[in-house]
Amino acid sequence: MVVILADDLGWSDLGCYGGDIETPNLDGLAKNGLRFTQFYNTSRCWPTRAALLTGYYAQQIRRDALPQVPGGGGRGVRPSWARLLPDLLKPAGFRNYHSGKWHIDGKVLAGGFDRSLNMVNQGNFFSAAGNLIDDAAVKPPADEKGYHATTAIADHAIECLKDHAESHASRPFFQYIAFLAPHFPLHAPPEDIDKYRDRYLSGWDSMREARFRRQKEMGLVATGLSAMEPAVGPPYPFPDALKKLGPDEVNRPLPWVDLTDSQRRFQATKMAIHAAMIDRMDREIGRVITQLKSMGAFENTLILFASDNGASAEIMVRDGGHDPQAEPGSAATYLCLGPGFSSACNTPFRRHKTWAHEGGISTPLIAHWPAGIPARNALRHSPSHVIDIVPTVLELAGVSKPEKWQGVAVPPAPGKSLVRAFATDQVIDRDCLWWMHENHRAVRVGDWKLVADPGKGWELYNLKSDRAEQHDLAATQAERVDEMARIWQRQTNTFNEAARGSPSGQTQQGGREGGRD
Repeated sequence: MVVILADDLGWSDLGCYGGDIETPNLDGLAKNGLRFTQFYNTSRCWPTRAALLTGYYAQQIRRDALPQVPGGGGRGVRPSWARLLPDLLKPAGFRNYHSGKWHIDGKVLAGGFDRSLNMVNQGNFFSAAGNLIDDAAVKPPADEKGYHATTAIADHAIECLKDHAESHASRPFFQYIAFLAPHFPLHAPPEDIDKYRDRYLSGWDSMREARFRRQKEMGLVATGLSAMEPAVGPPYPFPDALKKLGPDEVNRPLPWVDLTDSQRRFQATKMAIHAAMIDRMDREIGRVITQLKSMGAFENTLILFASDNGASAEIMVRDGGHDPQAEPGSAATYLCLGPGFSSACNTPFRRHKTWAHEGGISTPLIAHWPAGIPARNALRHSPSHVIDIVPTVLELAGVSKPEKWQGVAVPPAPGKSLVRAFATDQVIDRDCLWWMHENHRAVRVGDWKLVADPGKGWELYNLKSDRAEQHDLAATQAERVDEMARIWQRQTNTFNEAARGSPSGQTQQGGREGGRD
């Protein structure tokens, strides 16, 4: 089993989800497998990773903040019963491998992995500085010419697979490949950027329309296209960063025609680098696929691909800073995608990473398993979430979670196995799906979604026809709003109680959180 996670990938960035970026390897997995159209994450990096590898909402296990928990519970220590997926797979004989971003409390090997490349990424895709191999710091070579984080992640994953084939071929494996791409800073080799340099000069407005048209043709969506929101910028203001980045940076999704020629070129170049990072990630995934085929494992390997949140509207400069004279996309630069092209990457949805609107929480999910999924090039419409990955993998592995751990009862996990949805396009029954992050909050019950920004009132949408969240029905359906608000609050109260009973702290003893958000 292989789980691949991208970082800050927009819902429409892949070709098989309507995008214009060349992703033939992921498109090939989709053509010979499944695409889920209503799969969700938590809207942010570290909560998604916690949910994906434990099967619990991050707030249940002190990995995201709750208002009534001392210390907020933001990035605290998981309770002992909140074990990671590889630890649960070990009794079934699995070897477990991790390559890429971590961003979970504790050391990687303590979480059940046998080998790990923990890529911390200190703001530079062209350096191995800060990386850990099997939880031990590594010294980067003096000459890092040719190094790129995306390729290094794939190199490590392939090395683990080769070793598995040579030394552990009789055992099943679980491989977690957590790419940093296309998270900021936007860094890509110049030859990758050149491929897309002029592709986005027509702007984010026309890009959204073209992607939406393809999505409709593919049958991916049954909704309108969300309106651009020129008043909505990055989730966090960094005025000093705007000064460093210069007059060509634009922190609002303004009409493309209102930008200067210089601004349009700068913004199109940033989108070109974002595309180049995804293109490179797809090619590296292709190398992993080639390795799986060479060891005779491809046909009977379940491959799942998703993103940790939607595309990001953030604009900031940190780590090594930004040299405006350096070539965009090079190590000396620190560029972020920003709200204009982030809106386009999240087509057809509203908002971005951090928000609980569909643009922040929607992710592609590709499922490919020739020996186990007979359907080809098929869509699955069941609303699903990263909390469903653990029960899905455990069911396929024939593993049952223990009811107690170290004498403590293990609470029921909210995730549902997707195995039945692999077989046919059916809705997996569940009470609700729930979100909260930095006071962005939402709950989905059936086709109805209640969502609110920090300090704002509830909005109500019928996602069956309006996943673009354009027609707020809260004023005309007050009873439904009240009922769903009670469901959200009841779930929140339950999580508050569970988290207050968990140990607090920043990381487990001796642990370290790798990666950036």
